[in-house]
Amino acid sequence: MPGKRILVLGPHELSPDDRKMWRGIREEAGAPANPFLDPAFATAVGRVRPGARVAVLSEDGVPAGFFPFEKGPLGQGRAIGLGVSDSQGAVLRPGVGLDARRLLRACGLSSWEFDNLEAGQRVFVPHADEELAAPVVGLGDGFERYRERLRERSPGFLRQILAKERKLARQAGEVRFVYDAQDPQALRALMRWKSAQYRRTGRRDRFAQEWITGLVELLAQGEVPECRGVLSVLYAGGRPVAAHFGLCSPTVLSWWFPAYDRAYGRYSPGLVLHLRMLEAAAARGIERVDLGSGPARYKDSFKTRDDTVYEGAVVRPGPGGAAYLLGREPARAARRFVRGRPRLAGAAARTLTRLGRLRDR
Repeated sequence: MPGKRILVLGPHELSPDDRKMWRGIREEAGAPANPFLDPAFATAVGRVRPGARVAVLSEDGVPAGFFPFEKGPLGQGRAIGLGVSDSQGAVLRPGVGLDARRLLRACGLSSWEFDNLEAGQRVFVPHADEELAAPVVGLGDGFERYRERLRERSPGFLRQILAKERKLARQAGEVRFVYDAQDPQALRALMRWKSAQYRRTGRRDRFAQEWITGLVELLAQGEVPECRGVLSVLYAGGRPVAAHFGLCSPTVLSWWFPAYDRAYGRYSPGLVLHLRMLEAAAARGIERVDLGSGPARYKDSFKTRDDTVYEGAVVRPGPGGAAYLLGREPARAARRFVRGRPRLAGAAARTLTRLGRLRDR
């Protein structure tokens, strides 16, 4: 690409100046300080995924952007952390022009797959084949204003959460919420609950994958303000009953892995946790909570708006691109077919759960 130079590095090879420039470009572009698009996330993924890379772009000798990705067999690429990353794309200085397929060729990629491409990624959006709603909670006006709007929009929903919290305290013991808990046992409990939820609903158990468990443990120990793991825990009677592990920057919190102890399900501890977490996040200066693109009724109740993310792939002509299309497109088409038919998705989940029970007998 004329005038442009691309250097491909491992994430751990980024210099302190590279990281500073990366964050500066995001700020200059006016994009949200999403922790999934921070160099610290790319570095953490690089420690558990050996194919992680970052393309460092310069234009006429001036730093122009960064493109994090993972590289697989035959040069098949994917967004870094695909499967768990909730915001994907390139970090580019405003006005930088790129051709997606030429970028892939410079990175040695035959394809690049994404499933949560952030809005405004004009290099890649033309290659998207689906738009997804990404619910967001805006806290820029503070929690009290948010709660007023929630009460106006869904008065019964808010009353129910507060009543469930009082009932939980009466029947299970004192309720206590910790926004940033240093509690390894609670983190392990969260992963157990979440694994059980995945299996119960017929979904792929992410915590059965060693790299995802390792990534969460790494981020839980991180101290980089722009991409820090935060474990929030709701306790009742001194024991954890609901928890959430997410990533945050000084202004953005990404809702990532929520779960609760089903023994306390009648008290809706996950909803109580969510409300208390929004209150605590607003008090710490968080202006935006990204709830992720997956559908859920509670997200529709809590959200203040929907943003858009994209799913798709850039594919270059050649054997590598053909291998991607043959191997991935049928699976993606089946996923879209089921996702667009909630009754079918529910029936499939129930069938898988019954099969799992029979297998475990």
